[in-house]
Amino acid sequence: MNEIKKITDMIKKFRDERDWKQFHDPRNMAISIVLEASELLEHFQWKSKEEIEQYVKNKKNRGEIQDEIADIAAYLFELADNMDIDLMAAVKRKLAKNRKKYPVKKAKGKHTKYTKL
Repeated sequence: MNEIKKITDMIKKFRDERDWKQFHDPRNMAISIVLEASELLEHFQWKSKEEIEQYVKNKKNRGEIQDEIADIAAYLFELADNMDIDLMAAVKRKLAKNRKKYPVKKAKGKHTKYTKL
């Protein structure tokens, strides 16, 4: 069993023990991902690059960031599972698309959107 399947099964067990599947429709899962991503973003808001470097060195701050990333991942894994989407295959497919949209010769070292390359 691969690691994503294992962790997804753990997430579903946690959810099902609490009878929460009834709340975990695609819309609410997508909203939850955005909310957790916003909580992650709060850790970096208004900070310079140097301030962020110092901030993430703090064990407490790093632990809180780790928790937000884990929340995002848990919702994402469950959403993919609920929608019968193979997350690994979806990521591989998207990377293949991005390789075509952002060829190394045009995109290397640039943050330009593919439509402007």
